[in-house]
Amino acid sequence: MNQKIDIKNIPSDVKVHRPEQSDNHTYNLRSRIYVRAVKGLHQLIRRKIGIISLGLFGLLPWLKYGDRQAILLDIVNQEFNIFGLTLWPQDLTLFASILIISAYLLFFVTTFYGRVWCGYLCPQTVWTFMFIWFEEKIEGTANKRKRFDEMPMSWTKVWKKTLKHTSWWGVSLLTSLTFIGYFVPIDQLFVDFFTFEASSAIVGWTLFFAGATYANAGWMREVMCIHMCPYSRFQSSMFDKDTFTVTYDTERGEKRGPRSRKVNREENGLGDCIDCNLCVQVCPTGIDIRNGLQYECINCGACIDACDETMDKMNYPRGLISYTTEHSLEGKPTKILRGKLYGYLVVISIMFAAFIWQISSRVPLELNIERDRNALYRETDEGLIENTYTLQIINKSQTDNEYLIEIQGLDHFDFIGLKQIKVKAGEVLRLPISIAVDPFELNKPITDIKIVLHSTSGDLTVDEESRFFKGR
Repeated sequence: MNQKIDIKNIPSDVKVHRPEQSDNHTYNLRSRIYVRAVKGLHQLIRRKIGIISLGLFGLLPWLKYGDRQAILLDIVNQEFNIFGLTLWPQDLTLFASILIISAYLLFFVTTFYGRVWCGYLCPQTVWTFMFIWFEEKIEGTANKRKRFDEMPMSWTKVWKKTLKHTSWWGVSLLTSLTFIGYFVPIDQLFVDFFTFEASSAIVGWTLFFAGATYANAGWMREVMCIHMCPYSRFQSSMFDKDTFTVTYDTERGEKRGPRSRKVNREENGLGDCIDCNLCVQVCPTGIDIRNGLQYECINCGACIDACDETMDKMNYPRGLISYTTEHSLEGKPTKILRGKLYGYLVVISIMFAAFIWQISSRVPLELNIERDRNALYRETDEGLIENTYTLQIINKSQTDNEYLIEIQGLDHFDFIGLKQIKVKAGEVLRLPISIAVDPFELNKPITDIKIVLHSTSGDLTVDEESRFFKGR
């Protein structure tokens, strides 16, 4: 009872960099981040990936497959064409499989290499850096832009701001029209929109997505990444000590401080960090990576390129800031393949195999049978027992086809209705038919039958079971 519990004092002061507060709030109530341009390997990779992703986004809806748009997700008609594949609402399991595979791929990449999706492929990042490029070309570098915003209004400021925002709106409008072109025929969309013949719904959605693009990439930027994106909040749950993240080597960098190239850092008790703050100035979310791992970091590697450039000028080895793991900084080996990654790979493999099986076993023809709900059967004037059915035939292919109807399970019967029909591509056809049978041919009150649908080409057959009611 007299034993004392040792108490360890943990310092609560944490130095966190935030953008400088300015008295000029004309931009927004928050402090604006002026992202400084930087060159280097990681920014070159980011730009190349951004150009490729933008190119794919812009070109894919213009591709043709046969006589139709290769990718057209027609929500109005509930028809989703992806090259030679046509999907319907009945194929929602395929969409679910795609979403699950994508989610686990994101988990796998995050566990292995941190938040690189945000830094290299996220549309918010790609469009933000594209808008920043327009800023740099029109208003100059980060320092020039900052001084430019603090200048009083003038003719130069008016025309440059007008040109910048006009460029932003142009890109936003083009982005919006391209995005909507995945859901309506894109060639006609552009013609109708610019000739003022588009419907009010198309115009409304186009302006909505254009405004969202303009606001997100032009004004909100890091606010989306820090405060609105849910991924930034739960990404850390996928990190472990073997995850590669953008990290500052504290042991090597501290004690930080400015110095000339001639200063011997060992003799003066200094680390490799010269406190130039370039890593902060190039960060699109405005954080200081030297304060440790932060959820605002999008792993874009801009601070790595800036620091490597400084290290080269100081004749210090690169890598003060780098993609590394916590175990590596502790001098321990990094375990690349580990249980968590194996688990994600297993789930991805299973879901991918299930997706391939769904695609390969998918039949581009569907048959549903509805019985007459008003009467299970009726007796005709000739004394025959008649049952009425409605066949719902869905042609899921991209070509018109003809089909033959066959009844199995009855030996002698009269078929009332069309036995050969033509169903257009993507058509949902409802066909009423009747079957009449002499009651002496029926041995049971209820007879199991099967309605079979054959394509006239002979390469496709589907069937559906039903019942024929005799009554008493």
